[in-house]
Amino acid sequence: MEITELIKKMIRYYDGRLQDIHHTMAVYSFAITIARGEKADRKTMEIIEASSILHDIACPMCRKKYGDVDGKHQEAESPELVREFLKDTEYTDDFIERMVFLTGHHHTVTGIDSLDWQILIEADYLVNAYEMNLGIDNIKSAYEKVFRTATGKAMLKDIYKF
Repeated sequence: MEITELIKKMIRYYDGRLQDIHHTMAVYSFAITIARGEKADRKTMEIIEASSILHDIACPMCRKKYGDVDGKHQEAESPELVREFLKDTEYTDDFIERMVFLTGHHHTVTGIDSLDWQILIEADYLVNAYEMNLGIDNIKSAYEKVFRTATGKAMLKDIYKF
């Protein structure tokens, strides 16, 4: 599936929830920028593109089921939603399972062992920091403890001027 088609499918899935659509597109933009800055290979780039589009697939369900979009709720609910969402696509089983893993861990900042996971974490944080109006102490802490890519670190510093 072309990334454009995946984006359009996700927009339809969000059913007019503009905040979800804008958040997803912002994470996608930051993820691509970080991946290019880190010179990700083609396979990693494809994983980053798709996972950044799919990362919040559980948000609509979590709002209904839990009344919130808590990260742990999203991680718990994402796997089956991703499998269902991608079942009739030409994506390989391995690729789908990577999407399952990444969406199921996109709020877990410990144990990160791959570039695709690191970039997804960083891109989502860049957007969440703004949307959640996180304070500079939180942002500096994330810079020190979570961010690992040179591109992501530079972007965080440039955006928040520290």
